[in-house]
Amino acid sequence: ISLKRGGGGCLKNARFWGDVAKDFFWKTKHTGQFLDYNFDVTKGEIFVKCMEGASTNISYNLLDRNVHERKLGDKVAFYWEGNEPGDELTVTYRELLQRVCQFANVLKSQGVKKGDRVSIYMPMVVELVVAMLACARIGAVHSIVRRSLPSSLFLPLIRSDGFYRGDKLINLKLLADEALQKCRDKGFPIEKCIMLKHLSKEAEETSLGSQSPPAKRSCPDLQVPWNPEVDLCWHALVRGASDECEPEWCGSEDPLFILYTSGSTGKPKGVLHTVSGYMLYTAATFKLVFDYQLDDVYWCTADIGWITGHSYITYGPLANGATSVLFEGLPTYPDVSRMWEIVDKYHVTKFYTAPTAIRLLMKYGSEPVQKYKRESLKVLGTVGEPINPEAWQWYYNVVGERRCPIVDTFWQTETGGHVLTPLPAATPMKPGSATFPFFGVVPAILNESGEELEGPSEGYLVFKQPWPGVMRTVYGNHQRFETTYFKKFPGYYVTGDGCRRDKDGYYWITGRIDDMLNVSGHLLSTAEVESALVEHEAVAEAAVVGRPHPVKGESLYCFVTLADGVTYNRTLEAELKKQVREKIGAIATPDYIQNAPALPKTRSGKIMRRVLRKIACDERDLGDISTLADSSVVEQLFQNRCCTAV
Repeated sequence: ISLKRGGGGCLKNARFWGDVAKDFFWKTKHTGQFLDYNFDVTKGEIFVKCMEGASTNISYNLLDRNVHERKLGDKVAFYWEGNEPGDELTVTYRELLQRVCQFANVLKSQGVKKGDRVSIYMPMVVELVVAMLACARIGAVHSIVRRSLPSSLFLPLIRSDGFYRGDKLINLKLLADEALQKCRDKGFPIEKCIMLKHLSKEAEETSLGSQSPPAKRSCPDLQVPWNPEVDLCWHALVRGASDECEPEWCGSEDPLFILYTSGSTGKPKGVLHTVSGYMLYTAATFKLVFDYQLDDVYWCTADIGWITGHSYITYGPLANGATSVLFEGLPTYPDVSRMWEIVDKYHVTKFYTAPTAIRLLMKYGSEPVQKYKRESLKVLGTVGEPINPEAWQWYYNVVGERRCPIVDTFWQTETGGHVLTPLPAATPMKPGSATFPFFGVVPAILNESGEELEGPSEGYLVFKQPWPGVMRTVYGNHQRFETTYFKKFPGYYVTGDGCRRDKDGYYWITGRIDDMLNVSGHLLSTAEVESALVEHEAVAEAAVVGRPHPVKGESLYCFVTLADGVTYNRTLEAELKKQVREKIGAIATPDYIQNAPALPKTRSGKIMRRVLRKIACDERDLGDISTLADSSVVEQLFQNRCCTAV
């Protein structure tokens, strides 16, 4: 490694990433600076450009290069493990390339071309990866959705009929049809829908790989309404498609995907990542942070619908020719030993999961873990939120048996990949600390006045210069991109997280500093949840705060003020939960809903969420509340507070 971690000027930075770029195929070489940027809004428009002038194709680099140049065609790309034990598939790099080319040809036959936007709404199946890489192969921009469909994505929707999550059947077709109707109502019709019949007879007949799924996965009672004017069958389309497809050569700064994430204003932001920089960054971070070796079997337990699945299930591992486990199910189904059973089954060496999952499994003690050997494990990783020291110690002592280093990674949808992280067996570990910046990443800690703090300190975590994989804009709203990330402190990328640096230079993430909550590793906007609540006709006003949760990290505690004449009861409570779940997603379902006849407000009308957080946690030390317009509201809310989740 030629670049000092967290340091190095532009020249060293360019040399480092230039060396990484040599491992990939470029149709044309870049011209000018390797990495050009402006982070200062006072000096003009914010921009980041990496390898401008170069052209490549990320699908070619992940598949063709591995099959033809690196001779990895027979190597397993994915071991797919279904929801039910015994439901499994093995897919090699050669098979994956063929399937991607087939589906790329299907997309082209439906009129999809370079620059078009395609939504994907599918479970954790190999076909999800195929759909992503088929889009990338023809230069289309994919957007994987886990909630309502963004109305800005016009062309095909790729979806599945349904899937099992544990013993619960999820009818994706019905959910997608409801979302599509809402898009039509707003004047944004989706032209075509390609549906994968994952739980039907067609799935058994045409599954990827040589094995057939067990009968348990078939679901003859699944109701799948069909609209022949819109709906197209995945299986029927790919049967006649060629398994050869010339890649579309894309410019380095051409868009690769849009991923929607919560915004503090309540409207999700479409984070846009581009081809070359994202490819280089996910490839390098995967290789170095997990100490990837060619004989490793790697397992990231995230959903591909989140950025972790994009970067560290699909793009980063495939760029390195890695073998990965792709898991459809739950860590507790059919029993709480499922994850360790899978580790032994596939001889997993590198394991990457969320603190939420670790805390969940901790509740069941060490016995379910120790039923399995786990001798293959070499590196353990965490992602999504800071891991509390107790969970870190259990993960290290019980799961890893004190022999596996833990890489506690900090990053965001916006960063594209790890920005603060240990390197396994190279960085002395501190439980709960993300340790140091990745190569070429330059963090700083600022106070409220925007002054850089030196030595041990606490304040706003910012970054002073870009890296290749950082987001380029908010899709369709560059002004929002600049306002959200660069206007508070000109010259810096503002993460929105607080941070502490100790005397040894280690970084500790202290949590969000804006109106965002981290629930089970997923960021949720309090404004977005509040908006969903007040859309119900019974709710006049709502305020949402976080309350600590032993498993999820934070839970949603919602205060609602009802319209005149409305009575609060369990039926209304259920309706409000359903409203939020349908508007945002299951992850945002409120844990607590409290009837609040009034909310604590300043004389200027601003809700004092600081006080509401104290009430949610039953903490009576409120600090200065002299600015409250009516302090009697506070005692009334304490008396009515929720003690148990609804």
